[in-house]
Amino acid sequence: MQITPIPLGQLSVAAINMRRGRKVPDVSDILPSIRARGVLSPLFVRRAACPAREKGAPDHFEILAGKRRYFASLEAARELGEDRSLPCIVLGPQDDAEALEISMIENLLREEPDEVTQWESFTRLVREGRSIEDIAATFALTELKVKRILALGNLLPRIREAYRSEAIDAATIRHLTLASKAQQTAWLALFEDAEAHAPRGSQLKAWLFGGASIATAVALFDLETYAGMVVTDLFGEEGYFADADAFWAAQLAAVEARKAAYLADGWADVVIVPVTGHFASWEYERAGKRKGGKVYIQLRRDGEVVFHEGFISRAEAAAAERRARGETEDQKPARPEMTATLASYVDLHRHAAVAAQLAGTPALALRVMVAHAIAGSPLWSVRPADTASRNADIASSLAAAAATGILGKRRRMVLALLGMDEHRASLCQDRCGSHLVPVLHRLMALSYAEVIEVLALVMAETLAIGSEVIAYLGEHCAIAMADHWQADEAFLGLLRDREVMLAILAETGGAAVASANAGEKGATIRGLIADHLTGANDRTRCERWVPRWMAFPPATYTERGGVPMVAAARRAKWMVGEE
Repeated sequence: MQITPIPLGQLSVAAINMRRGRKVPDVSDILPSIRARGVLSPLFVRRAACPAREKGAPDHFEILAGKRRYFASLEAARELGEDRSLPCIVLGPQDDAEALEISMIENLLREEPDEVTQWESFTRLVREGRSIEDIAATFALTELKVKRILALGNLLPRIREAYRSEAIDAATIRHLTLASKAQQTAWLALFEDAEAHAPRGSQLKAWLFGGASIATAVALFDLETYAGMVVTDLFGEEGYFADADAFWAAQLAAVEARKAAYLADGWADVVIVPVTGHFASWEYERAGKRKGGKVYIQLRRDGEVVFHEGFISRAEAAAAERRARGETEDQKPARPEMTATLASYVDLHRHAAVAAQLAGTPALALRVMVAHAIAGSPLWSVRPADTASRNADIASSLAAAAATGILGKRRRMVLALLGMDEHRASLCQDRCGSHLVPVLHRLMALSYAEVIEVLALVMAETLAIGSEVIAYLGEHCAIAMADHWQADEAFLGLLRDREVMLAILAETGGAAVASANAGEKGATIRGLIADHLTGANDRTRCERWVPRWMAFPPATYTERGGVPMVAAARRAKWMVGEE
């Protein structure tokens, strides 16, 4: 395949180009490079007759892929006042479907287009005779992904354009693809009315289905035998029941069948808790079949059915205990042996004796304290730090961090020492103290060194995030964050402040690079930072870099403030100075 230089004047964008017909593209991210070095990656073109104004000259070419490089070169040529030629690969006389595939593949590799643009191109391919299987194989997509994109054809054109311009979010579009044209028209009227409120997301789903939608995943019955209508969401993996009444008729029939199966299996009773009811677990106690346990079937508004096996009410449990003691149902409870005042007197003296003994036995007190921290008590409530994040990228980054792996390994070791489930989310997750004595009993069998291991994990799990103690301990231990962290996509994607990004670029790539790119867009600066951190695109790799905020002690990039970890470090120093 030969690369041929072709003057700009002999080029135009092909009608089949997937980005044809849109506004002039933003080329600010590639313009500096093209000004300096020209176009390095060739365009894909095919020979075509020139427009009439060119008298049909045979040396005209239309661009199948490379529209942004073409427009950036036009801009650079205008600025510099010079003629330019672009490196091109001249393709043969393919049919339009093959040409469109070339255009799409090249564009997808460089910059993934929005879903509406993909829909326009996929629709043209379908009209040219390509099947969904062919399109999926050509572009390395799943057939479901192709179907989801083609489903945008169910939308009104104005809704599609609003989605293209990001005025409508993806969750809302998913639900609109299920709507009839009349429903879409009604919704669009609300959307375009500044005084009205157009439902979005889950609210839109309820608006379309006339109430809470019920997913097919909750059905207890076989969908193949269901006579009602199921609406399939091509953007998701599940469908929804269009008729709630028809669903509940089938669901309740399945529930009755399960109830009969439980009774046949030997359960004392099966109680169906209606949608309007509630199963409060704290009002019940566990009980097996032999002890008269029942099954409670809880119906939920979203159609889900929850089975609670082996429970009896606390009143029933108390009655069973009385029967076990030989008491009759109408027998009055016996008068207690101690009055409340006498019991208080005895409790206080016993407490004083145990407290005095504990104060003089540090090794025992250590075990009791650790047990309290793990299991809780009416006077102790120790909570593990909540490290969960609603941001999926942050959650993935933290899960992959080296420090998270180290902490998880030590947690599994300690859980094994205490005979606890190794999949337990955290050691200190109990609150009411119901496991206090069993935990203390296990700690009594451990050596002092093992108890210290447990204590270390307890403290590690319960450090307050962003607190002064984090700042103090990090500096005291001289923690080098480069040993535990390196920049990832989640971090780079969170950078927004231009002044900060340029300062980071100066740290990672040098002051000259930062100065030369001071006028670039934020996305370009982020890309340069990433290149210097990874060594991509022939950039000098910056080793063991961490942002100033992440280090111990932390620092700022600007004088504007608003850096919580710096404020915490200052408070920690102030606290130490006051002691």
